[in-house]
Amino acid sequence: MLKRPALPSLCLFTLALAAGLPLAGCKQQAPARTDFQMGEPATAAPMTYNVVQSTWRTQLGDMFKIRVPERRFLLITLAATNGGGHAVSVPFLTLEGTNRQEFKELETGDGIDNWFGLLREVAPAQTKQGVIAFDVPLGSYRLRLTDGGEPGTERFVWVQIPLRIDTDTTADMPLPGQK
Repeated sequence: MLKRPALPSLCLFTLALAAGLPLAGCKQQAPARTDFQMGEPATAAPMTYNVVQSTWRTQLGDMFKIRVPERRFLLITLAATNGGGHAVSVPFLTLEGTNRQEFKELETGDGIDNWFGLLREVAPAQTKQGVIAFDVPLGSYRLRLTDGGEPGTERFVWVQIPLRIDTDTTADMPLPGQK
């Protein structure tokens, strides 16, 4: 005599198998990375940024048109690449201090070679490179970068800007009449 499996347990097994199949292909997505180091590509899709270097200056410009900061100038060289299908406008950026104090990017490029510019629209598959400037106290910061979305809906990533003391070549220049 053949023994048949009980119908309720076979139904429960079939239901459990059918319920689990849609989940078999699902993976738990790792959260998107938001903190990066200088030199690493920092992606805030569709934008990818690369912060190349940072330099401190006590003044900008030449002998006849010198620009002096309230604190110090921090110049940051970066590249912004648009990997999306439409143009993206990159707003003026923000630095965050260790105590969450925010510093807005300077809106003029007087005395800055290769300034990133006032108009910052990056076309699809294009890269814009240049230097941005901040007037901040000497210290370490995080540069907040945007995906170019509408204000209030944009997503951000941060690049660590460690304190690195450079020789300030503009401060070492002799004054007119000095040798």
